[in-house]
Amino acid sequence: MLLASGRSRLRSLLRCQWLALAWSHQLEGGVASVLSGRRYRLELTAEQAGRCQEFGDICRAVWNTALEQRREYRRRGAWMNYVPQCAELAEAKRDHPWLKTAPAQLLQQTLRDLDRACREHGTFKVQWRSKTRWSPSFRFPAGKSIAVERQGRKWGRVKLLKLGWVRFRWSRPLGGEIRSATVSRRGGQWFVSFVVDEGRETPQEHAMPDSAVGIDRGVTVAAVTSDGTFHDRQFITDGETVRCRRLQKKLARQKKGSANRRKTVAALRRITGRVTDRRTDFCAYTANRITARNALVVLEDLRTRNMTASASGTLDRPGRNVRQKAGLNRAILDKGWHKFELALRSAARHTGSVILLVNPAYTSQTCNRCGHVDPKSRKSQAAFECTACGHRDHADVNAAKNQRDAGLAFPACGDLGTSRSAKQEPVGRATGRNP
Repeated sequence: MLLASGRSRLRSLLRCQWLALAWSHQLEGGVASVLSGRRYRLELTAEQAGRCQEFGDICRAVWNTALEQRREYRRRGAWMNYVPQCAELAEAKRDHPWLKTAPAQLLQQTLRDLDRACREHGTFKVQWRSKTRWSPSFRFPAGKSIAVERQGRKWGRVKLLKLGWVRFRWSRPLGGEIRSATVSRRGGQWFVSFVVDEGRETPQEHAMPDSAVGIDRGVTVAAVTSDGTFHDRQFITDGETVRCRRLQKKLARQKKGSANRRKTVAALRRITGRVTDRRTDFCAYTANRITARNALVVLEDLRTRNMTASASGTLDRPGRNVRQKAGLNRAILDKGWHKFELALRSAARHTGSVILLVNPAYTSQTCNRCGHVDPKSRKSQAAFECTACGHRDHADVNAAKNQRDAGLAFPACGDLGTSRSAKQEPVGRATGRNP
């Protein structure tokens, strides 16, 4: 067990060194301006809502057609990218006049997004945009052609191509120069999202450079920090849970494609939309406060997509404990582990904090005081009592402290041979123990 613990700590240390070196290279090469998003609720007329729906359908058709073309080229061993597809799109407008209904910028941006998705994930892993499951959205990339005016304390308006002036709810100031605007629909309501340049860069040093914190993500409590703070919130109320189950049962009995089924789906989306908004607000609020107080934030390197994969298996090799695994998957997804990590990285751009990922192996079984590793020390989900030294602590807080110490081990061991750290941490922290 001690050998396995030593290997896990070594892997954690090497990953911390690699990430810290990448961060230093980013600082040496220069830091780009901070880009932020602003989303507002639109107040569309009936004509504007119809045009937005039509623009979204055209962009979806262009995406699916271009994706099918790319896949056919790949099956024959050839490649297709943005430039030839954009040229073919201009020729297709002659044979299909309905493509001219949407602004050319929207269609070109759709092809750019597809090109980027194929490069990052692979042509055969990019998903189709379904008519029933995909929410319409399209982006205006040219920020200079987008005009925004404020009409009062609560309202503003934006001028978009082929839509004219569109009113939106002024819920917060823009705070920067507009780079692009994305119009999307969710839960029957249209929104506009602006990407703005705040005109400032990421600080090269945090306001409190010696501060560090470890975060343990769980299914009972969303996030527990090494200083003993528990961050959690109920994202769905009891009444919404009952109503959601009732609607799901009603949906299972309805015929696909019927008008009543569409109404039920819309009601479900309204509930899930509110839940998503609460989860997003919680992640952004918590991440903002953690990064503002800590220069180093250490997280477990968790592969959420792999952890929440179904255990049903196949007909030949069926899975085991499928229902239990499904319940665990729902609990993980409900706490928003991945969204919380993204929120931390986004908030770190404003504070200069460093986000490190460490190997999660044995962090919940290792005593933070003496370093003894024993699964029996984990008495329950919340209780931890070391079988060697008798140290007692909350299990999640103990794991968060182990992650923090793994992150602090990097500056105590040099900078991967490129230079020596001016400040050395105590030896106890380098070994994953308290000084």
